[in-house]
Amino acid sequence: MSSKRGRRRGKRLPEEPVEVEITALSNEGRGIGHVDERTVFIDQALTGERVRFKYTRLKKDIAEGRTIEVLQASDLRVEPKCKAFEMCGGCSLQHMSSEAQIELKQAMLLDQLNHLGVMPDEVLEPLLGPEYGYRHKARLGVRYVHKKEKVLVGFRERSSSFITDTERCEVLHPSVGEIINELAECINLLEEKRTIPQIEVAVGDNQTVLVFRHLEALSDHDRKILSDFCQSHSLVCYLQAGKPDALELLYPESIEPLFYELPEQDVKIEFQPSDFTQVNPEINKRMVTNAIEFLALDENDKVLDLFSGLGNFSLAMARRCKQVTAVEGSLAMVKKARDNAELNNITNAEFIYADLYSDEVLSAPWIKQKFDKILLDPPRSGAAEILPTLKKMKVKKIVYVSCHPATLARDAEILVKQFGYKLTKAGIMNMFPHTGHVESIAVFEL
Repeated sequence: MSSKRGRRRGKRLPEEPVEVEITALSNEGRGIGHVDERTVFIDQALTGERVRFKYTRLKKDIAEGRTIEVLQASDLRVEPKCKAFEMCGGCSLQHMSSEAQIELKQAMLLDQLNHLGVMPDEVLEPLLGPEYGYRHKARLGVRYVHKKEKVLVGFRERSSSFITDTERCEVLHPSVGEIINELAECINLLEEKRTIPQIEVAVGDNQTVLVFRHLEALSDHDRKILSDFCQSHSLVCYLQAGKPDALELLYPESIEPLFYELPEQDVKIEFQPSDFTQVNPEINKRMVTNAIEFLALDENDKVLDLFSGLGNFSLAMARRCKQVTAVEGSLAMVKKARDNAELNNITNAEFIYADLYSDEVLSAPWIKQKFDKILLDPPRSGAAEILPTLKKMKVKKIVYVSCHPATLARDAEILVKQFGYKLTKAGIMNMFPHTGHVESIAVFEL
């Protein structure tokens, strides 16, 4: 028996479009409708609309779909700026007005907090910035498509491994977003075009860097094509054959490090293309300023910065207080943060390596120090593991920067209901316009 004949085939999705009325929006901005007693989450559909959609996923009680025609449009609907929006997975909300996007994200945050009974005394005004060309960090997929005889460069299609066929990207920094087509044509000229899976994009205040990941050695011919392309577009070109930090500078022969500045704090932060930095520098600058304002730092304060990274908050806070102790779970980032402290002549900040999700922190010397205030900036998983340790410190004020409303709400419930803190302020920061990603900030006080 053929092995193919013995395989179980997945259930085929209905081919015919289905008409439905959208009664609500999900947290990530998808329209919610009901068909045959089944809840359907539909991309690019808005509350109050009537649409035709095709199923992309179908289960017993729940399904997903993609809008193919809007029969009755909502007042919230706008024309997407990007021509590839319907297919590209890089954005999910360009069909929604900017005002509606902000309302959705604020509602997402407040709904999560309200669900756990920890509403803030004050809802902060949303922190807004540029809506297009804002993205300074990205990882673009690359694929040679034999049938089309061309290379595609861009974000992946929605719910797919395919690369979106597009000529430009509206949310990427213009130095890259406006030349997606030319970049794809350049790679198409390479002998080893099939062995380049991705391009890392990193934009600093001083330059734009492209890091070409390659799975096979590149010939002199290919290296010259990439070098000439980057030279003609004033881009820095690195090649990456091994680990993310194992970079070979191809063009120019020498460069200064990437950096971004926080002008209000007189801080300059150098970074490598693969380092984590906030994608939206304008929002980041204002976020750091607001965090310092909310902490109400004075010259006698000792501050603990957890999940401190390159020192984005630590170095800025060190300008305003007596001492900053910054703790980070990546040794490489700790070393870079120390270098940045030296670069800025900051001597009142110490950077410590520790796994903040491990019980080992309980015996760490810095845990036993006395701190006045704490800055928390955890990953999506939140900070629940370290919170019991913070309870013993009894600091007056905690500022919590979050990239996931659900884990912020979970941690807020612990801080308020178990540790006796008051949630005095909370609000969103529009770090990722046109996506369902919600960045927020919250202030807790004893």
